[in-house]
Amino acid sequence: MASNRHLGRIIALQTLYEYDFRRRLGDDSVDLDEILTRNLERYDEKIDDKAFVKKLTRGVIKTAKELDAQLAPVAPEWPLNQIALIDHQILRMAAYELANMTKLVPPKVAINEAVELAKSFGSENSSRFVNGVLGTLWRQTNGEEK
Repeated sequence: MASNRHLGRIIALQTLYEYDFRRRLGDDSVDLDEILTRNLERYDEKIDDKAFVKKLTRGVIKTAKELDAQLAPVAPEWPLNQIALIDHQILRMAAYELANMTKLVPPKVAINEAVELAKSFGSENSSRFVNGVLGTLWRQTNGEEK
């Protein structure tokens, strides 16, 4: 069984989306680990890099405020509280990978995967938006653009 990080990112995205959606609705019983376990069990035989999914999902939740603080100035005309929840989660995931997982995931791969997720789960313009925001974020954080 081969590692399938694309599927892992889909599972992470589903988990983060459900968690955030339920929290926004005021569901005090929402439990990230319960959602993550349930989603991983659905694909138990198709994914072997569960540690990657767990690290990504828990990392995004743990650093959500910091990630949003990095993302907000990159697209000031699109406040994070006004973009689609799915796009917001995709941006957070990729920003987390770019900031914390570059030894596991090359930056171009993280951005490309985010664009692919946006094409599959976002709106018609999501992939362009995600690509633009993440490209700018990467350039700014690496001193290529100020």
